[in-house]
Amino acid sequence: MKTILCAILVLITAPALFAQGAPPQGAANKPYVMEYYYKVQWGHQQEFLNLFLKNHYPLLQKRVESGDFLSVKIETPSNHMPEEARWDYRVTITFKNSTIATTSNPNEEAELKKLFPDQTTYQREEQRRFEILLAHWDLPVTDITPAKK
Repeated sequence: MKTILCAILVLITAPALFAQGAPPQGAANKPYVMEYYYKVQWGHQQEFLNLFLKNHYPLLQKRVESGDFLSVKIETPSNHMPEEARWDYRVTITFKNSTIATTSNPNEEAELKKLFPDQTTYQREEQRRFEILLAHWDLPVTDITPAKK
């Protein structure tokens, strides 16, 4: 009897659970937007930003030059917020399409070696960048602004 009641409850609530998600982004051949949030150990924000701009941003710029990314924007909040909600940097990437956004770049290793011939220093600095990182999350976003009439 309990099993039947549980099954009925799942069937009744399932549509509501699926309706809670964000609306899907556009068609596969349309731009796809992703926000990347970084929360850094207090007092290490500038160190993180310097390492990000030195070792990761050039790779992002290469993807813009290739046409895979339509844009890359880096932002920081102007005011403070509660610690549990705090983020220090947001990087918004507009990908050419969802396939590029969700597929690894087959040229990344070669591009990294070309951009950073001193791989020992690059690896050490990237390790440090992640050591001072408290949290990182990725958030796909969908523009749901109504079209003008």
